[in-house]
Amino acid sequence: MSESSLPPKPAFEVPERLVRLDEVKRRVGLGKSMIYEMIRAGSFPPPYKITPATARWSDREITAWIDEVKDGFEGKKRKV
Repeated sequence: MSESSLPPKPAFEVPERLVRLDEVKRRVGLGKSMIYEMIRAGSFPPPYKITPATARWSDREITAWIDEVKDGFEGKKRKV
């Protein structure tokens, strides 16, 4: 693939940010038990294990999940 056929790079790319469970809970409005239940069911982004006792979530993955939920489950799009 030649360089001319590649999409242009954004002028400014925000670096990946990893967030703690407390911020995830606040942003999605769910408690710890529900978040982990949804992770087991495959319907919520799993955390990255930084150390054996530390987990962090990708801010981008959480934002994408929120956007998906706003569009509605099972393909039902919300009219705005």
